[in-house]
Amino acid sequence: MSTKSTKLIGYVGTYTKAESKGIYRFILDIENERITDVTAVATIGNPTYLAISKDNKNLYSVVKDGDLGGVSVYTVNENNGDLEFVNTQVSEGASPCHISVDHVKQHVVSANYHKGTIDLYTINSTDESVSAAVSTIQHVGAGPNKDRQEKPHTHFAGYTPDEKYVVAVDLGIDQLITYKIENNALIEVSSLTLKAGNGPRHITFHPNGQFAYIMTELSSEVIALKYNSEDGSFKELQYISTIPNDFTENNQGSAIHISNDGQHVYAGNRGHNSIAVFNVNQDTGELKLVEIKSSEGNWPRDFVLDPTENYLIASNEMSGNLVLFARNKATGELSLIQSNIIVPEAVCVKFLNA
Repeated sequence: MSTKSTKLIGYVGTYTKAESKGIYRFILDIENERITDVTAVATIGNPTYLAISKDNKNLYSVVKDGDLGGVSVYTVNENNGDLEFVNTQVSEGASPCHISVDHVKQHVVSANYHKGTIDLYTINSTDESVSAAVSTIQHVGAGPNKDRQEKPHTHFAGYTPDEKYVVAVDLGIDQLITYKIENNALIEVSSLTLKAGNGPRHITFHPNGQFAYIMTELSSEVIALKYNSEDGSFKELQYISTIPNDFTENNQGSAIHISNDGQHVYAGNRGHNSIAVFNVNQDTGELKLVEIKSSEGNWPRDFVLDPTENYLIASNEMSGNLVLFARNKATGELSLIQSNIIVPEAVCVKFLNA
């Protein structure tokens, strides 16, 4: 969806600890290769992660409301991208850090870093509102990093490509856990324990449905995985670093995304302040480093490929800026176009679907 064929609508989720008002909308002007018209479109507490329905009619956000946390849903204006509030569901405690919606808008799942939980919500087909959580899974355990893995810290909850399963990535216990949804309840079907102390954060799936890639926050690596869609299980194939060998300062891995053709994986580095670009071996699923590109800001929390995939937009949380890169579809390499786009406390970037 776009305002014109050359103008694409995107959104930025943020922290609201300082200057940010909530969710921001922007326009990617492809003809002029510029991001323009950054505007706050929803006043909401800590909407740090967003999800957009496949039909572009709804935007879902995590939300903090005082001592409560949960999810909110908005209707998207198809003409200009404005948001109209539908409803919020919150419960006691910290807000979630990740949210996903299935293609047919039956369920929303969220991951809660502080609680170590994932929550399942149903969607009312009549008014598009979300229910209170109908199923909550509490992870258990700990990892060897006493500062960051003293308990479970679920960082991602989303769907497998065929949406047969929900997968949860838990940084605190170094686990990837697969669930099925049955009678509006999450039921564990498989789990994979990863290398101790690597702190897995986010996962992305190859479009062929056979491979997946996890970004680790604590060890700054991408884990290539073989995915079995029959039983929801995973097998490790490769661990590959996202930072140079001689970089010894603090780095925390952030987001990971893959191109629609499955040729390139991108991974964010907070601290080294860069985006690592990898080429994908289509036969084995293993990765080969192409380049490590500066994020042109401080603490790149997330990034997104635009619907044409000719561009990549990165969000630097601490410097509060979006950065527009041109993307070479053949090599995956990135070239800086624009870096001075101010969005305070920027975290998550999403586009309306093409």
